Amino acid sequence: MNMIAAVDSRWAIGRKGQLLVSIPNDLRHFREETMGKVVVYGRKTLQTFPQGMPLPGRTNIVLSQNPDFQVKNAKVAHSLEELLEMLLEYPPTDVYVVGGESVYRQLLPHCQTAHITKIDRSYEADAYFPDLDKDPEWEITADSDEQTYFDIAYAFLRYERKSPKHH
Repeated sequence: MNMIAAVDSRWAIGRKGQLLVSIPNDLRHFREETMGKVVVYGRKTLQTFPQGMPLPGRTNIVLSQNPDFQVKNAKVAHSLEELLEMLLEYPPTDVYVVGGESVYRQLLPHCQTAHITKIDRSYEADAYFPDLDKDPEWEITADSDEQTYFDIAYAFLRYERKSPKHH
């Protein structure tokens, strides 16, 4: 399974339910990476999407504890167990966890690859991605050249788990 996120220099990912910064090239990277694949996210993340709608061209699975929560054009899993069961239908390499903080934390142990857009700046934030630089199980296996968007420097990094756990 994959994770995909844009993080600042302190691994922050959001503030008050919004992304910290919107970088067009990062959004394009996200779309190219996830198109035709399975995206997994929490209900609050759904609300940050355009019109609060599931992402087109992808299989959307929303994790929500609320047993009554339903959303058009998406599947809903009401627990981590139910989600993992649902995901057995798909090749793990086609599954992308896209947020938010609690969903990343819950699914990190099940992921092998993380596509991280690392932004060289720190923002005021209230949501964070697990710091993979401090986690000895993860290593950077690919690193783009530094990119810039106005005065924001960033790079696309790929982290992989060193010794894949077999579930």
